[in-house]
Amino acid sequence: MKQKMVIKVSMPCGKCRSKAMALVAGATGVSSVEVTGDGKDRLQVVGDGVDPVCVVNRLRKKIGHAEIVQVEEVKEKKPDPPKKPDPPKPEPPKPPVVCYPPTPYYHHHYGGPPPPVVFCDQPSPNGTCSIM
Repeated sequence: MKQKMVIKVSMPCGKCRSKAMALVAGATGVSSVEVTGDGKDRLQVVGDGVDPVCVVNRLRKKIGHAEIVQVEEVKEKKPDPPKKPDPPKPEPPKPPVVCYPPTPYYHHHYGGPPPPVVFCDQPSPNGTCSIM
């Protein structure tokens, strides 16, 4: 049975917090430890078969004042039933392939019109334009 417990501990500094977290995390059955509360004075411990009284006694010996605030059973989330796959969407139309006819090098300083642009409806199977 997995349970979640909240323990209030007097932890005035960061070193005390890390020491308390390491102490609780070392207990058998603990799966996660988290510092919570407005003043960072509470430890939220989640584990399977963890005795809250033993954890609090251990904290009192090593850290200082500690008291149990809350102990509750963690309910397992049931997985959602598998969803039906969406029907396949039709593919959007592909844009036409733009093919440029072979022309000599063109530059606006040398004059002459730009090469004409030819649109192909179907590309050739080998990937090159059928006009070329």
